[in-house]
Amino acid sequence: MDLLKKLSRAEKKLIKEAVEAELERYRIYKTTAFVRREANVTSRPEPRYHGPTNETSDQTGSIAAYNVDELRRREAFCIAVEEATSRLPKKEAFLVKERYLNLESDYVTDLGMYTFKFDPPISEGTYVKIRDRSMLKLALILRVKCGVDFNALFREGG
Repeated sequence: MDLLKKLSRAEKKLIKEAVEAELERYRIYKTTAFVRREANVTSRPEPRYHGPTNETSDQTGSIAAYNVDELRRREAFCIAVEEATSRLPKKEAFLVKERYLNLESDYVTDLGMYTFKFDPPISEGTYVKIRDRSMLKLALILRVKCGVDFNALFREGG
């Protein structure tokens, strides 16, 4: 991928950190239960010293909308990450799934990945190339905001 060669080390690091944050959010969504909001039905004991605001609110309606919308947003995000990962080449998809999407990924290191997970084991340099390619592709597929102007890179003939 010629685009990868045009990126500086700092840009690659920005992309990697942004995609890792999104993949961590995926793991959090997959491992934690969604806590639904509930309506407050008791009045507050402290007095309120202000005049009427003439605003009406539908507390129950807004809470119900949040509960439905947030759950769907989480599900859509997880599906998008899984589909993006499935579009990657075999080695890149393996790396992302084992290193970042696995429930035990907090305890997996890069050294452990290229030494023990890949069969046959690969060198650190090869691992970094595969990781950088997969991070760049995921950033583009998922449209991750990472501070790198991809449009400028594409205009340069990448």
